[in-house]
Amino acid sequence: MNTKNAFVTASNFYQKGQYTRALETLNELMNADRSPKTYVLLAKTLVKLGFKADAASAYELAGRQPPRRDDYLREALLLHGECGNDDQALAVGSLILPLAFKDPELAYILCRIFLSRQQKELLSGFKTVLVEGPELRHRLLAAKLLTDDLHDDGNRHIVATLFKNYPDNIIFRTLYLIFAREVSDLALVEKHMAPINASLAQGKLEYVIPDNPFFHLHWCGDEAVNKYAIHDTLPLPAGHAEARRKMPHSWNDKIRIGYLSSDFWPEHATMKLMQRTLELHDRSRFEIFLFDHSDLASQNEKPFDYTKWGTMVDIRTLSDQGAAEAIRSRNIDILIDLKGHTKESRARILNHVCAPIQVAWLGFPGTTVNFDLDYIIGDHYVLPEHSKPHFHEKFCRLPECYQPNDPMYRPKPRPTTRAQHGLPEDAFVFASFNGNRKITPQMLDVWANILKRTKNSVLWLLCNSARAEANLWVRLEAHGINRKRVVFTTRIRYEDHIDRQQLADLGLDTVPVNGHTTTSEQLWGGLPVLTMKGTNFASRVSESLLNAIGVPELVAEDVKAYEDMAVELASQPERVAQFKDTLAANRYIKPLFDAERFTHHLETAFEMMAARAKQGLAPDHMDVAALPTRTEPFMTEDQNAASIAAE
Repeated sequence: MNTKNAFVTASNFYQKGQYTRALETLNELMNADRSPKTYVLLAKTLVKLGFKADAASAYELAGRQPPRRDDYLREALLLHGECGNDDQALAVGSLILPLAFKDPELAYILCRIFLSRQQKELLSGFKTVLVEGPELRHRLLAAKLLTDDLHDDGNRHIVATLFKNYPDNIIFRTLYLIFAREVSDLALVEKHMAPINASLAQGKLEYVIPDNPFFHLHWCGDEAVNKYAIHDTLPLPAGHAEARRKMPHSWNDKIRIGYLSSDFWPEHATMKLMQRTLELHDRSRFEIFLFDHSDLASQNEKPFDYTKWGTMVDIRTLSDQGAAEAIRSRNIDILIDLKGHTKESRARILNHVCAPIQVAWLGFPGTTVNFDLDYIIGDHYVLPEHSKPHFHEKFCRLPECYQPNDPMYRPKPRPTTRAQHGLPEDAFVFASFNGNRKITPQMLDVWANILKRTKNSVLWLLCNSARAEANLWVRLEAHGINRKRVVFTTRIRYEDHIDRQQLADLGLDTVPVNGHTTTSEQLWGGLPVLTMKGTNFASRVSESLLNAIGVPELVAEDVKAYEDMAVELASQPERVAQFKDTLAANRYIKPLFDAERFTHHLETAFEMMAARAKQGLAPDHMDVAALPTRTEPFMTEDQNAASIAAE
């Protein structure tokens, strides 16, 4: 064969759009000529014919031949990335990494893969090139990198500079506000939220759609709007979920449950809630698998027997597709995602067809937009009837509370004193241990009003940094609050935090994001928490918890009633003492901390889901019936103390 003539012939066919004939000629030519130019023409032809994965391999072969051609390798990486061939993309990326630090397209692909595999140490060099990228998706990914650590001064400086230079850029404004909320710079929040609120009042969503769904909840309590915050996710193809549910599946005698999370270590807040439920799962009816992408350093911090939670499956280094294959290979019946739109989530795995039933629970308090889910687990408080149109998932409502709680290993409060924590002995102490980002300007104004309307009271306020403390002081002093009326505190060791809560008289909740684990910890520690009726899942959590522990009176109808009730309780110490007595009496009787009762309800939900799927029925809203009301304690103080000691 005359290779030169054959190449010219193939090239002519390509130029004329006769791609099939070009491919036929190239296939013959490859027997005699494997030069870079032949591979490149082959790659271009394969792209035209829709065989992008094969084209990527051809570009890679062209680029790897000496002398190496980075331009060909770039094309290979782009095509591997487009096809989801993450391992191959990384292999090529290792060859042209310096180029990726200047090229937003390459940076985007490599960062997406590094993020999905939680290889954070490889991400820092890509932030600048992505924020300057020409496309929205570049800047959205940069936003994800920059918000990974909100206390990093380098990240903060990049965001502040971007917003200063591009004040009309929606992404940069949103980013700037995320950082401002984290340090409670409430004056800046109000100033730069003004255009967003004005736009939203006109029914426009340009500031909502690109917002990170998790951070979005901290400023918007309207669930009719929340569902439009999609950030960098994309809608699933029509019929995707239906096709997944129709795939062949073999059911066993036991229901095979898979939990997907990065939180599988005892010190994480999620596991502080649910570790007892994992232990209590009935192994005669269920097999439990934990698909784990947790931080290894956190898991290795203390020795722990993870087998008592279930079969651990390490998916850290797997691509999303590879992780989905690992889940399918274990014939999982129900896959529960515990993360949703939260930090270190790998919810995209759900979009790669993992299980016949896919469920959202516990991690994200809202609809998990653009992820393939059949159900969301909640209760009648967080998921009322009128919320159904705002969720793509079907409701699976547990009868008393959606939040699991662990009475076995959670330490009981030990004696401590106000003097140890800098609190006045004779004052009425209001407390907020919620994160700073949850304190809105309106919330702090209400707290200032409460202080002004009550005598001899102080606000005990958790603060994440000196910067946040200074910012909160600015607004409190503007309200005329004396510095002696506020006692700032920091995060401390978990056991000590459980101890100190009892020193306060009344916990003050936040909206639009309530305390979640924070509220249940306060109730466990015997501290009454005042909340108000919410307008979305995130703002209804404390109402659910308060009802489950038997003190629904602490749910105010609105913000005015919340303020008035706080003032009223400050003048009624005997009523506050009664609430504390009720919490102590109900700790081992009411549903909130009854892990066995909760696990029974959860397992009933799983059986109801499986029963529908086995019958070939599509998911539908379902409510789980409650067990008979308990009259005897499910455990004693001594049993709790013994379990802690054994642990």
